[in-house]
Amino acid sequence: MSVQYGAISWNRQKKLYDYTLLFCVSLYLAVFLGVGFWRNPYATAETLLIRAFGSAALLLLHVVLCIGPLARLDRRFLPLLYNRRHLGITTFLLGLAHGVFALVQFHALGNVNPLVSLFVSNTRYNSVAQFPFQALGFFALIVLFLMAATSHDFWLRNLTAPTWKRLHMMVYVAYGLLIAHVALGALQSERRPILAAALGIGLATVLSLHLWAGWKERRIDTGKTVVKSEIVDGFVEVCKAESIPEKCAKVVSLSGERIAVFKYDGKVSAVSNVCQHQNGPLGEGRILDGCITCPWHGYQYAPQNGAAPAPFKEKIPTFEVKVVDGAVLVHPRPNAPGTFVEPARVRVPEEVSQ
Repeated sequence: MSVQYGAISWNRQKKLYDYTLLFCVSLYLAVFLGVGFWRNPYATAETLLIRAFGSAALLLLHVVLCIGPLARLDRRFLPLLYNRRHLGITTFLLGLAHGVFALVQFHALGNVNPLVSLFVSNTRYNSVAQFPFQALGFFALIVLFLMAATSHDFWLRNLTAPTWKRLHMMVYVAYGLLIAHVALGALQSERRPILAAALGIGLATVLSLHLWAGWKERRIDTGKTVVKSEIVDGFVEVCKAESIPEKCAKVVSLSGERIAVFKYDGKVSAVSNVCQHQNGPLGEGRILDGCITCPWHGYQYAPQNGAAPAPFKEKIPTFEVKVVDGAVLVHPRPNAPGTFVEPARVRVPEEVSQ
């Protein structure tokens, strides 16, 4: 976070993240090329580079897509989420290298523009074995480029969070195009079962992790049924104060919206669970230095009014809250973002005994 946008700077954590990424990608490419030359010494360097860059991009895209649900299932994966955009940019660069080598090798030697040749050299759209799969890879690369080019927070702010989010959800479109690109391309010429099995395992892993994380998230929204006895003057009992860890939150769902109920210093406040940065789950964060801190990228908000500390200007909705006989009650109607709400006091055992 910074007060104004500037050139990207690398702190120690980012450097370690990127050095590890660079090492793993370089190692993969070196091993792939080395094994490729050993197993097929007559293969051209261009062919091996096309396969190396393409497989590395697809493998890294699987990693990118798995980080999100893994972070929802286990907090230990959150460090991978912190700089996931770096993985996305690297995926695009690997895909671009794959595309350039393929375009040069298969379309640059004729008298037709290579990009035109890509679309007109094969028009057998009614055939599975001869389907023009390269066009699918081209469109997937366009999507990955748009995501990489708009990954900086400058675009998130100026496109608005909903538009930016919809754009970056197109990663699933790119993933589907690439699965079809490989299935209709490489798997038609390389009939070894291990390649089809690897692609199937990757697809099954991505789908199963997303379904698992979705099932876990759905339990938050459907896990509590409000009965009339729990409604007092429009307030709904959501939990017991003692069930909320100190400086942490209990996430509840009221009127279709997730609310994070934080307990801190003998007080309770309720705010929207959605961070204004990238829709991060605030209720899974902690109160640090007096502010709710998003576990994804560190954006902060005061629990009393949902406003980011100056000079930052992000704001989230707040909710009226009170504590009655140890039970936390929240009014499901959200206040305007940045509205101050007096925190409810929690009676601690020492106060009761006095």
